[in-house]
Amino acid sequence: MSLNPRITIWQGRTVWLIGASTGIGRATAALLHAKGAHVIVSARNVQALQGFVAAHPGSDFEALDVADVAKVREVAGRIQSRSPSGRLDMVVYCAGHYQPMRAPSFDLAEALRHQQINYVGALHVLAATLPLLTAQGAGHLSLVGSVAGFRGLPKAMAYGPTKAALNNLAECLYLDLHPLGIGVSVINPGFVQTPLTAGNDFDMPALLTPEQAAREIVSGWHSGRFEIHFPWRFTLWLKLLRHLPHAWYFPAINRITGG
Repeated sequence: MSLNPRITIWQGRTVWLIGASTGIGRATAALLHAKGAHVIVSARNVQALQGFVAAHPGSDFEALDVADVAKVREVAGRIQSRSPSGRLDMVVYCAGHYQPMRAPSFDLAEALRHQQINYVGALHVLAATLPLLTAQGAGHLSLVGSVAGFRGLPKAMAYGPTKAALNNLAECLYLDLHPLGIGVSVINPGFVQTPLTAGNDFDMPALLTPEQAAREIVSGWHSGRFEIHFPWRFTLWLKLLRHLPHAWYFPAINRITGG
């Protein structure tokens, strides 16, 4: 059952990807560009954005710090005004920050940085784009979460809660926006080979490339899915773990991860 309108044609669609300088965001932007979308990429790394535009003629970029709410509003308005159709067809929030953290080494500043980039930045983007999308009565919002948001995991004390918040936020958005004709999806990848995961000192099962992740994401939009999670051979058993009572879940995770 499709919970969203299926997106099968990208030609002429204006797509704004925030957090597209590297990794999943960049790979997804490249794939959508290849399919004919008018892609605008945003991030703080201007050099990376310029490199993307040089390699993908017809795309555009807007340098952006998602913590700057006024700048986010300004950029959103500019993107809509430059759209060939005068519309903003899709907004993808892929900005993310990750550092492993456990309670004995709790770092408040680092935890708050996760919150500001992973979650508060998404709220800034929503504040800037929801009026545009609701006025159109069409479009699609997609938030990039993580399987780390399913349940508490070791070393995810700063990262996991922000991704759990995005999953909850996406569900709330869907309930309000679906009746208005606006699609909403949440993307929960497993392990993907990106700068964020490069520092992990543990085995990452079913590790994907950013290009593989991008194909899974676009396939999910094509199918009209609300939650796009992958790779299934990894994410399905994590979903099963979500249903365990705490008395079973905590020992199971300790055995799997080595405590």
